[in-house]
Amino acid sequence: MAQDEDLPLRKRHRLEPLPLDSLGVEELHEYIQELRNEIARVEADITRKQSHRSAADAFFKPR
Repeated sequence: MAQDEDLPLRKRHRLEPLPLDSLGVEELHEYIQELRNEIARVEADITRKQSHRSAADAFFKPR
């Protein structure tokens, strides 16, 4: 157990890679679109969080 604590933490993968060999061309295009949709969703959330952060920074900014 002590040895496990000494090892560096592995980066967590949120998406499991699909076995691409088993997918056809159309399925690969669909998979790409799913990934693009997820990227757009994440980018929108980043924008929202940055906006909240900017508003909080402006509110608490010393005058």
